[in-house]
Amino acid sequence: MKVSLINGIVMGGGAGLSMNTSFRVVTEKTIFGMPEASIGLCPDVGASYFLSRLPGYFGEYLGLTGRRLNGAEMVACGLATHFVPSKKLRLLENALQSVTTSDTTIIVAVIDKFTEIALVNEDSPFSRLHTINKCFSKGTVEEIVQCLENEAENGAEKWIADALSYMRSACPTSLKIFLRSVREGRAQNIGQCLYRDYNISCHFLRRTLSNDFYEGSRAKLFDKDNKPMWDPPKLELVSKEMVGQYFRDVDDDNWERLQLPNRSNFPSKL
Repeated sequence: MKVSLINGIVMGGGAGLSMNTSFRVVTEKTIFGMPEASIGLCPDVGASYFLSRLPGYFGEYLGLTGRRLNGAEMVACGLATHFVPSKKLRLLENALQSVTTSDTTIIVAVIDKFTEIALVNEDSPFSRLHTINKCFSKGTVEEIVQCLENEAENGAEKWIADALSYMRSACPTSLKIFLRSVREGRAQNIGQCLYRDYNISCHFLRRTLSNDFYEGSRAKLFDKDNKPMWDPPKLELVSKEMVGQYFRDVDDDNWERLQLPNRSNFPSKL
């Protein structure tokens, strides 16, 4: 039985390692995000599994907008199981080290001794789940953007403006790949999701289909001009056929498919 203690920034690979454990403890210092689409990648490392299990279409919202969550928001949406103040985290860690059983009830009892209630701010997007579900349940990224724009016309809240700003600057191909991936993930187990996420990432890294990941990394991480030249540059130019290529196995005899060990302790749900 695995317990993740998350006290700080958890993104990308860190999210993949921690979000798929049975217990996920966060603090007031925790910041979660999946901003991969901003650099021409897309949320992977099991994100199509753990984001698709969130309430409504909140997972689509997080993956398509790169929105960051604090610890309280993570508990509220189900990404985290417990909130423990950072000043008590070392005490919790010491207490867990003394546990010699995998009995869930005993582990929960230990964590509960240090757990406190964390309140979500009134302006948190999670408090706007009705609107998020309305927009992010749409069938295409274009329709999601259009729905958000319609909501903005009625008096945009900051979270809507932030969402639109991110999606307009993110890699169009990455956004469309993630939307299909998270939708497929809802009906799949974690092994299937990890296999697909790995496969998609391999396509990005090999750049046989697109150079977007390397261009996004250049613009955001190295040159830092924040002017990536995406190819294609617009959502409407990214076809279903282009997206579908990322879901096929890599056509290379030297490429190794992801092979997961047979384990009974993979989490069945968040």
